[in-house]
This record gives sequence, structure tokens and C-alpha cells, in this order.
Amino acid sequence: MRTTTLGSKGPEVGVIGLGCMGMTFSYDMKTPRDEATSVAVVHQALDLGATLIDTADVYGPHTNEELVGRALAGGHRERAVLATKVGLVVSDPTGGPGNSPVIVNNGRPEHVRKSIDESLRRLGTDHVDLYQLHRVDPQVPVEETWGAMAEVVAAGKARQIGLSEVNVEQIERAQSVHPVASVQSELSLWTRDPLAEVLPYCEEQGIAFLPFSPLGRGFLAGRFASFDDLPEDDFRRRLPRFQQDALRANLAIVGRVREIAERAGITPAQVALAWLVAQGRYVVPIPGTKTPKYLADNAGAGDVELSTAALADLDALPAPEGGRY
Repeated sequence: MRTTTLGSKGPEVGVIGLGCMGMTFSYDMKTPRDEATSVAVVHQALDLGATLIDTADVYGPHTNEELVGRALAGGHRERAVLATKVGLVVSDPTGGPGNSPVIVNNGRPEHVRKSIDESLRRLGTDHVDLYQLHRVDPQVPVEETWGAMAEVVAAGKARQIGLSEVNVEQIERAQSVHPVASVQSELSLWTRDPLAEVLPYCEEQGIAFLPFSPLGRGFLAGRFASFDDLPEDDFRRRLPRFQQDALRANLAIVGRVREIAERAGITPAQVALAWLVAQGRYVVPIPGTKTPKYLADNAGAGDVELSTAALADLDALPAPEGGRY
């Protein structure tokens, strides 16, 4: 696939990456995970040029990093641009709505210093290419957390550091301590908030932008026609946009994406991802999947260039019904 760099000073990566969260965490938690297939998906991603592999210590917790570490063993680590995150902690595995995990912030410097060593052990490597602050801790000044992240770089345990779900002011405060290599936030055809300020700032500063949930948690790919299509324990059942009335209204967005895909001779997922790639030089969507079929579909978007007319039609799509959370 086509390549870019992870920001103006980062390593070369494919324009589509791979988010690994769903291989061990979230969504349909009662469905058995198939580790052999997940490992094969990571290898397939590298073969297809989707070289940015994204995980986090909170996924599982910890099991996702362990899985990615096993997948990258045996010579595959050198082929990957490996990213993980710190700053969120599972405080109660089953105490949330629907027996979901309760997750809290922890941006204390001592937590960062301890967590990087634990992540490296689980990942089976002596460094990560990108270490990201999963969320800014409102109880800790971002400069303090970022200073500890900078120490990780100075120690050679991370090549670059990035932020997630931040505003421009927070990026600037971090930049005053150490360069910000990337910002990871939700961005898709139905979640466009970063287009107003954050993405333009990243583009101006040469900061990579990594959209998570680039397919609207699978919705934009046309995988759900009704609320009942979601597994019983799937956390999307609690999200406003997936409630029955909102979902019915939002199907109109999916219908328009499907029409554009049919005209271009590609899939709806490829339309949604190619639109994202067209938003900036250093935009690298990280769609998550644990299925070889969907991985191949997603990676195929790396070679798609949408027409000016198609991009205009996508820009004109209506806002979705319902909030993100």
C-alpha cells in the first residue's frame, strides 16, 4: 500500500494501520477469542503493508500487549512500527454497566515509569516506536505526565511519544516539554470533531494523526442493520448512536456511503478509510479487526484515491443522530 511517515520526523508506515484492541478486549466479550487467528492477522497486516500496530496496556488489561508480543516474536518485530499506550487503568473488571470494566485515569509520573517496563516485558521488546498517553489525567498537570514520557524516550525505551483524545491547548502544553509525535483520537465520517481545530494544528506542526474507530465501530462498513444485530454483551448496545431510533436514522449515512462505494467499485469500508487518508499528509487510520477478511478489505483502502466528486459527497454527509458516548 501507499506509505507516509509517522509525522514529519517519524518512521515510514503504511497509510492504514491495525488496531489490536478487539483481539482481546471490548465489544462482544463472551465470544471466544481465537489467538491463532489474531496472530495470523497481525502477520497478514505486516505482509500487506499495514505496519503500524497499535495496542495499550489497559486492553485486557495486559492481555492485548501479551498477544501482540507473541505475534511479533520470531523476527516480526523488526517489520512493525509498534505503538502502545499508558494512562488508563482497570480499577474494577466487572463493576461498570453491563458488567463492563471500570476504567480510571492514572497520569502520575511514577505510573508512567513503572508501566513502560511492564509493557516492554509483555511485548517482548526493548523499545516501542510510539508510546502514547491514552488520556490526560485531570488530576495531574499534563506537563508532569509528559515529562515522565520524555524520560522514557531519553532512556531509549520509546522512539517517540504521542497523545490521545486531546485539544490544541493540551498539545501545546506537552510540546513545551517535549515534541509530540502523534495524536490519536476518534475521527470518521460520523465523528468529525477533530477536523475543526486539532487536525489542522497537527498538520501545521507535522504531527501524525491516528484516527481510532475510523469505521464508526463497524457501522459505516454496513455490518449492522438493527440494534438486534449487536451481540447481547456488546458495549455498543449502550452507545447513543446504536440505540434503535438513532440507528435507524443513521442508516441513511451508511446508504450514501454504500452508493459512493458502488460507483467507485470498492467497499464501504474502503470509502470510509480512503476519505480519512485524504484528510492530511500524516493521517493514518487504525481500524481494528480480528478477522483476515476484514483486514484485507481495510488494507485495500491504502491504494484507493477517491475522486474529487466522491470526497465532496462524503463531506456533505449529515451529522449522525446521538452522541459518541
